[in-house]
Amino acid sequence: RSQYECNTSGSWLLASGSWLPSPLWLIPVRMEVPPNGFGLQPCPLCLEQRIAYYVAIPLALVVAFAAARGAAPALVTAGLVLIALAMLVNAGLGVYHAGVEWKFWPGPTDCSGPVTNLGRASDLMRQLRNVTIVRCDEAAWRFLGLSLAGYNVLISLALAAIAVWGMLETRRSPNA
Repeated sequence: RSQYECNTSGSWLLASGSWLPSPLWLIPVRMEVPPNGFGLQPCPLCLEQRIAYYVAIPLALVVAFAAARGAAPALVTAGLVLIALAMLVNAGLGVYHAGVEWKFWPGPTDCSGPVTNLGRASDLMRQLRNVTIVRCDEAAWRFLGLSLAGYNVLISLALAAIAVWGMLETRRSPNA
């Protein structure tokens, strides 16, 4: 039986978990479009939360390509482990950010603390006209009580769970 044929746990692609580049990956991308499209600018923590997607999405494409080309299950599993770790770290960052928004703990001073260094007094008015501060401790938008940081936690956990499921299915596959 070829590794490209269906087995008892579904197709080779589904069983390897390498279907991760599916439309589910577009959710975080779509979540970034409306805030920017509606004039909401991301804070520094929001920008940091995007990094995991910048890593995980291309890696998921590589994992899918490798699985489609019959790569060793250990290689596919390693890629899925990296995706799961990136998403779990991102979920942690999202929890931190949501906690900052809800004032559970202080956030980074560069986007949620007091302004301490204003520079020379003669340049103050020019600086105030040219600076835009997007605060990390104020949610720019909420839906059903969750900010985008909260939704990022849910999405990151879901994607980590999918990657773990893919690892388990890859190990169970008769071709492993």
